[in-house]
Amino acid sequence: MPQTPSSPFIDSDRPTGPDVSRRELLLGAAALGIAAAVASLPLPAFAATGLRVGYIPIIPMTQLYVLTGEGWAADAGLTLQTTSFQSGPAMIQALASGTLDVAYVGIGPAMIARSKGVKLKVVAANVIDQVALIGRGPLVKAMAGAASPAEGVKAFRAANGRRPKIGSLPAGSVPDTVLRYWMAEIARIPSEDIEIVGMGEQPLQQALLTGAIDGASILEPILTLVQSRLQDAAIIAKAGSMFPKQPGAVLVVTEDAIAKNRDAVAELVKLHIRATAFAKSNPDRTAELVTDIIGKGLVERDVMRAALTSDATTFIDDPRVILDSTKQMQAFQQTLAQITEPVDVDALFDFTFHDAAKRQ
Repeated sequence: MPQTPSSPFIDSDRPTGPDVSRRELLLGAAALGIAAAVASLPLPAFAATGLRVGYIPIIPMTQLYVLTGEGWAADAGLTLQTTSFQSGPAMIQALASGTLDVAYVGIGPAMIARSKGVKLKVVAANVIDQVALIGRGPLVKAMAGAASPAEGVKAFRAANGRRPKIGSLPAGSVPDTVLRYWMAEIARIPSEDIEIVGMGEQPLQQALLTGAIDGASILEPILTLVQSRLQDAAIIAKAGSMFPKQPGAVLVVTEDAIAKNRDAVAELVKLHIRATAFAKSNPDRTAELVTDIIGKGLVERDVMRAALTSDATTFIDDPRVILDSTKQMQAFQQTLAQITEPVDVDALFDFTFHDAAKRQ
């Protein structure tokens, strides 16, 4: 006959027959009941599973660096498993495959992902007007002496016998889309007059510094770093002028993660809002945190601080700020055939987390 395991609340060396008092048995049963009840209490969702977070190591993801670097996530009981990616499209593939729950990514790749069936939501914004056009050497000279950007490109081609080579992040990214929008809608430069080269953020920085490309449609800290190292580098088109009120990086979460771990997502958005305020009011400490995570050994802290306070770094957190400009960006991406199936932008955004956090 199988033995009944003894209770940790009853001395197993004592008999459990008639000699045991009724009071002892009742106390033992009560203790077991309390233990079972405590064991059955649910843990906070984010303490149980945490969130797998992807990000591109650039300044527009500063809120993530602040909330992890200052230890806020850990203090809140939120476990974040972070993975760095070199481009938005690569991160979107990870979201689609189910290996990420959260992404700090550009709004462009987020829309493309949604158009291809990846179920995700924008729950917070990071920055606006983050992309500027920087040039070096011959391109800066040609643009400076021309009546318009289009005339500057013509002057460059005449002087150098080739099209200017402009680097950006891969097609579909925000910097790439902003460059193409500027060429088509602002500067009126025919697409065949410029060679656009898509690459990752680090290769692009190196290509600029070595002269492998003539300019780049890119964001901080590359804009400030290149100007600090090259005397002939300069901004050709300022952030905000290429695509007015351009939407930039955002915080997106898969619908599956929201369904399974809503409390964790809510906590992350709360910390994201706190980090936005911190980055605006504490540039010195923020520069330390950002340098430690994305610039250690590569970018001097004073350069990082300058990048964090430049015209190309405007931190926000309210996703409503970029709703209309996101619709405008999608309309343009459709003309590029980057989005073949229009996305319901209103359905892409989920304001409930931001709204709830602001009420607290």
